[in-house]
Amino acid sequence: MRDYAGRAVDGLNLEERLELAGKWIALELYSPSTLPLRIIAAVGDSARACIEALKAKNLDPAKFEYLPMRSPYPN
Repeated sequence: MRDYAGRAVDGLNLEERLELAGKWIALELYSPSTLPLRIIAAVGDSARACIEALKAKNLDPAKFEYLPMRSPYPN
């Protein structure tokens, strides 16, 4: 799997979205003071895996939201 950290969710192409389907991503929480972009900070098989990846980067997991990536095609 490619490294998606630092990539904008909205900038992913179809192939990349298919590759991420079934994975979890961590995105910085919105706050008026930071106005974060929708940038992927971590990818994992679970929210817990994303949290561990963020901790390994010395980032505070409480400042992120964790979302499952769904297939771009409805079932």
